[in-house]
Amino acid sequence: MNLQPSCHDVISGKWTPSAADVAGGRSAGFGVTTLIINGGVECGKGTTTPQEASRKGFFDRYCGLFGIEQGSNLDCANMSPF
Repeated sequence: MNLQPSCHDVISGKWTPSAADVAGGRSAGFGVTTLIINGGVECGKGTTTPQEASRKGFFDRYCGLFGIEQGSNLDCANMSPF
């Protein structure tokens, strides 16, 4: 069984994807935090849902306001649940 990490561990870089995570399309980045928060509604659909696009839009905006890089793996469209 693959345990779901906390958003804090993902954001702070304390989470390292396991082989099962990689096989499920899960890698560190904003997309996996979306999977943790609301994965059943927004993730694993093969395309970006309107809900995920909205969440990512807020993330884009705040990264810009704070002048920080967004990093990679920003969506969860192809991530399977934990």
